[in-house]
Amino acid sequence: MISTSYRQLMARYNRWQNTSLVTATNLLTNAERWQDRGAYFKSIAGTFNHLYWADALILERINGNERPQDTISHSLAHPSDWSDFKDLRSKRDLEIETWAAAISDAELSETIGCYPPDDSSRIQMQTCLCALQLFNHQTHHRGQIHAMLTAAGTKPEPSDITAMP
Repeated sequence: MISTSYRQLMARYNRWQNTSLVTATNLLTNAERWQDRGAYFKSIAGTFNHLYWADALILERINGNERPQDTISHSLAHPSDWSDFKDLRSKRDLEIETWAAAISDAELSETIGCYPPDDSSRIQMQTCLCALQLFNHQTHHRGQIHAMLTAAGTKPEPSDITAMP
């Protein structure tokens, strides 16, 4: 089981790391943000967008929506405007922090059901595992963004939790 302090720490870490990466990305041109860098989602902007929409899908699953992909359109291309993205990312980070502070340990012990995006068989898991997936998934793709930014010549902050202010 994950504790309240763990959820809140990871939500704070999420915001800190996203702020660091966005700040480093601000130093790039729009063309550089969208440049295919050979990553799974090709570009820095595409990977940021994947994270933005995946966070929304996972939060919807945690909140009981078994098919969030029916109402949330995952898009690597949108938002396409960097200012819009930064505003939406900040709002999503606040949503994650609010969720992390509000969900109870009892709710995390519950089982949720959902259908994967490929519409295969319904799966069930404890809500706490879905929450772990939220934070693990973020870390994975932020690592890709960090590597692309470093290769592009910008310098995001370190990603170690011990470096978090």
